Amino acid sequence: RQRQRRLACSIDEAYSFQENLSSKPIVSTMKFVLPALFIGSAAAFDATMTFSLKKKGPKKAAKKSFSGSSPSADAWANAGPSEALPFATAPATLDGSMLGDVGFDPLGFSTVPVGSWFTGFEGRNGVPGDLTWYREAELIHGRIAQLAVVGFLAPGFFGTLPGNEWTGADAYSYTNPLEAFGKVPGLAILQIFLFMTFLEIRRIKIIQEEGSSYQAGDLRIGQGAGRWNPFGLNYSPAEYEEKQLQELKHCRLAMVGVFGLWAQALASGESVADQLGTGLSAPEYFAKAGYYFPDGI
Repeated sequence: RQRQRRLACSIDEAYSFQENLSSKPIVSTMKFVLPALFIGSAAAFDATMTFSLKKKGPKKAAKKSFSGSSPSADAWANAGPSEALPFATAPATLDGSMLGDVGFDPLGFSTVPVGSWFTGFEGRNGVPGDLTWYREAELIHGRIAQLAVVGFLAPGFFGTLPGNEWTGADAYSYTNPLEAFGKVPGLAILQIFLFMTFLEIRRIKIIQEEGSSYQAGDLRIGQGAGRWNPFGLNYSPAEYEEKQLQELKHCRLAMVGVFGLWAQALASGESVADQLGTGLSAPEYFAKAGYYFPDGI
């Protein structure tokens, strides 16, 4: 009898559960839809962007390349976890052997062989994963960005150059670089471009002289035989590598930072110093919530 009662109770509970589901179709449907969506979204990611909860781990086992595949396809087929973005992957061409390589290449530049123009200078045949010229571009742009950051900050914090009768008293008084670019005399802009041209010609000459032994970013400045070393630098190999890594990090930070400075100067029309001064002095910026009431309230 007890078994019959338990069986009857189980049948009643089953009927009541079925009625509950039929009375709440949305909740019932969502219970099945959400897991299905989750599984479907996980299946939507291909080999070029997969997820990994590990911050840094060993590369995945290399997959066999299929017949007729391109170098780019092979690099993504053998992709491993990215150190920079733990939830993404890095192509096999970023194996961590190059200084500063953290597996960040979402656009796949490292999987594309270098073009013939670069080959003519360095004598390479466009091998995928040869990042010499990409590192060259990164260093050159990063160094320019570091100078640009100084140019954005210095006029507002340290003052500008005095004008004269020929240029005008206010020719160099603008602290917003975007505004100053159209106000300073043309010769002031010309000397910047002439200096840039000199550096580029010198860089190309060094590349032609050293050929395949050229090291990316080498301007023959700093420690070493036959180099201009005004500060007497003499680092050990380990210290020198650390300084190279520091330069890379500063270059990358400066390239991101100067874009922010440019966008803010374009949007506000003010220098960085003026914006910071307002933010540190105006009560609507630094007062605690509830302690500042604008006029008219």
